[in-house]
Amino acid sequence: MTTVIKAPGETAPERSGPTRAADGRRTGGGAEGVVLDVFSHGFLAVWAVLVVLPLLWLALGSFKTDAQIGGSALSLPSHWHVDAFGRAWSKGIGDYFAHTLTVMAFSVPLTMLFGAMAAYVLARYPFPGNRLVYYFFVGGAMFPVFLALVPLFFMVKRFDLLNTYQGLVLVYVAYSMPFTVFFLHAFFRTLPTAVHEAAVVDGASHTRIFFQVMLPMARPGLVSVGMFNILGQWNQYILPAVLMQPQSGSDPERYLLTQGLVQLQYQMGYETDLPVLFAGVTVAMIPMLVVYLSFQRQIQAGLTSATLK
Repeated sequence: MTTVIKAPGETAPERSGPTRAADGRRTGGGAEGVVLDVFSHGFLAVWAVLVVLPLLWLALGSFKTDAQIGGSALSLPSHWHVDAFGRAWSKGIGDYFAHTLTVMAFSVPLTMLFGAMAAYVLARYPFPGNRLVYYFFVGGAMFPVFLALVPLFFMVKRFDLLNTYQGLVLVYVAYSMPFTVFFLHAFFRTLPTAVHEAAVVDGASHTRIFFQVMLPMARPGLVSVGMFNILGQWNQYILPAVLMQPQSGSDPERYLLTQGLVQLQYQMGYETDLPVLFAGVTVAMIPMLVVYLSFQRQIQAGLTSATLK
């Protein structure tokens, strides 16, 4: 370290560069910081417009007629028609909605339970082959699901689980496990070891430590990865399209919501009834918007807490 000796009456040279205020914000930094802020905020604004405009177009189109949709895309309806939602519901959207909820009522909790258990063991208990198992899950997240559709179809068919809720639930759990384990593994490693050691000293079993001590501490991470799983499984199309097709004339149609939207388009034939299709997309979109807006603070906390600890 170099010591600077000042002559009597001499003042220290002023340093240029960014400084921080009492609340931690940067108060200086020149033109580079201004340009960076303008670029980042401008990029986010353009991205927001690209995301919001299609959603707004769909929502407004569900209250219009075909002529109004073809006339102006983003104009408000001259008369707010709600009969498109009734026609979409009568064409099966309600059944597709119920089928999707039935599958996700089992697939999401099972994914979170098994994923949290696997991530906790891999993060907190060293054993031979620990890293191999962890990289096995990471490799699963990098494997495209399209490459496994054919063997997956025949495997599910061999167990007589095609067009069944049980078969799709098991596939959804296996499909979502790699990312869940990868995300929660990093989160469990940030939890304090002293709490785990104190529970062991008190005589708590491994099961009790996991469910009553470590799992509540990992709640922000669980909420974040749970939201990603809900969004991913709700918007999944390729797996239901392959595994939820009636195999005979007597099999019931258990189409999910993504398949139901395609069925709405097929049912139109040569007719034009875009408000019904827009109403179906709006019905599929609203639950995810409500869930995300309700838990957005918890999601942001879960994404940032692992890096801040």
